[in-house]
Amino acid sequence: MSTVERYPVVIVGGGPAGLATSAELRRRRVEHVVLERGEVAGHTWANLYDSLTLHTGKHLSTLPGMSFGRSVPIFPSRADFVAYLHRYVEVFELPIETGKLVTAVEHNGSGWTVRTGAGDISATAVVMATGIVSAPRMPTIVGRERFRGRVMHSVDYRRPSDFNGRRVLVVGVGNSGGEIGSELADFGAHVTVAVRTGTHVVPRDLAGIPIQYVVFAMRGLPKGVRQEFARLVGRVTELRRGKPVLPKPPYGPLDSIPLIGFHLVDAIRSGRIAVRAGIAELTETGARFTDGVEEPFDDIIFATGFTPALSPLGGSVRTDAKGFALRTDRVTSADQPNLYFVGHTYDASGGLYNIRQDSALAAERIARG
Repeated sequence: MSTVERYPVVIVGGGPAGLATSAELRRRRVEHVVLERGEVAGHTWANLYDSLTLHTGKHLSTLPGMSFGRSVPIFPSRADFVAYLHRYVEVFELPIETGKLVTAVEHNGSGWTVRTGAGDISATAVVMATGIVSAPRMPTIVGRERFRGRVMHSVDYRRPSDFNGRRVLVVGVGNSGGEIGSELADFGAHVTVAVRTGTHVVPRDLAGIPIQYVVFAMRGLPKGVRQEFARLVGRVTELRRGKPVLPKPPYGPLDSIPLIGFHLVDAIRSGRIAVRAGIAELTETGARFTDGVEEPFDDIIFATGFTPALSPLGGSVRTDAKGFALRTDRVTSADQPNLYFVGHTYDASGGLYNIRQDSALAAERIARG
């Protein structure tokens, strides 16, 4: 297929990372194009479950140059955030092309060839703003082919009305699994959560202040001080809410993103959600767990997380243990020239806050040549 377009920079992905990078490049007068696989900017966010609410506060969840409106709550809803993304495109007049699914990103010696279903695009530099949500992680489980019920990943879940009265197994207790499981229980599903290693649970806010803001304010302190603060929060939480109902993992609360908020644990404590061990295998009618218990289920939802969406690059970059491309700094590929990554930094500061930082850094690197 012949090359039909040429741009100095191609941004792959029209979600928050791609839009933020576009705004930063536009501010520096760098010509570029943003390729979005869906029909609207922020396609992935527009198709997540209806009740999704950010657990990061709105002041640390904005893209460069534009705040949320005053009427938006401190924890914006999915609808709030999608409207914000669409407004962002309009305000900054970003050059986004929708319906452009990128199938391959190939280094051609002098630059890059970005292959799409609508033709190839030549570029000097490429920014992978693909994030993780478009690459859901589905574990391999013995007996999957035998199970006669419905199986889906959390990314395909939309609303609880489809599960009323059904026996639902939610696999995983990260933030998506916690929110989906508790919502299903609230709307009449019979919910069980399968917990393999456990999780730390933290409040969404402290005295009305988002926990993210507190963690952000402490980010420059020694790790020992932050660990002691985390232990103090845990002790106070137990005194106020009772002993944990979920097993604690073998790692500390600062080593992985915790379950934020008490919606799931409250549902477990009240008896509306059952807790089981990890899955040993699936049967025709349900699941057998590692503790030997076997139960029937109508539906299984895997809230088992995501992997970095790097498939268009093939094997042209090395990755770390979590699947993220190796970089010489936060954004620059360690393996390929003029290749950058935005939306691939995740820590307690929040993915959206990191996008704001990394988009400026990548744009500056590109502008300098």
